[in-house]
Amino acid sequence: MTGWRVEPAPPPKAASGRALSGRGERTRRRLLEAAEEVFAQLGYHDASIVKITEAAGVSQGTFYVYFEGKREIFDELVDDLNRRVRHAMSEAAAQGGTRAEAERLGFRAFFRFTAEHPALYRVIRQAEFVSPGAMHRHYERIAEGYVSGLRRAIEDGEIAEQDPEVAAWALMGIGELLGMRWILWGDPDDPAAPPGQVSDEAFEEMFAFIQRGLGARPPA
Repeated sequence: MTGWRVEPAPPPKAASGRALSGRGERTRRRLLEAAEEVFAQLGYHDASIVKITEAAGVSQGTFYVYFEGKREIFDELVDDLNRRVRHAMSEAAAQGGTRAEAERLGFRAFFRFTAEHPALYRVIRQAEFVSPGAMHRHYERIAEGYVSGLRRAIEDGEIAEQDPEVAAWALMGIGELLGMRWILWGDPDDPAAPPGQVSDEAFEEMFAFIQRGLGARPPA
């Protein structure tokens, strides 16, 4: 999963556009964390600014210092989750010496992030109807870096010749659906399995499938 250039988050600003103090940045971050929790639990339409501010421990007036409304904080949350999940995957995958190792480490990081932030699934699914542009931006940013990494692996002979864009979107689909099946739904066939994790057996089956599909060169 190497290939991403995770751009730094732009300096947070107030709704008016002015720069924030350190305290203001912390308050704005609390609002985003509260929004992650509220949107995940209630959904966009049942969520409210009142519920977000209550979860953040700030007044409604304070909310409007940082965001113009519910839609703005929702879009910012989509972008924030996107940056954080790409950063987690990129940091992990960079430790891999081969494309196959990078894939294994990147997928592990994705599943770990999803277990810690189940809102990633729920918020992005809501974005399809609430803010399609934010949803497209989320997937396209992941795919862009993925494609460049796969293209380099093809040029280096690490994986088979193939269309890197098709491969990137296929791999993204595998990660998203397996994460949903095991992390969000749990494993009813194994009640003793830790909640919120992809089982080792499922992970290894998935990874073997990915290696075959990519035609990944086996480790030396």
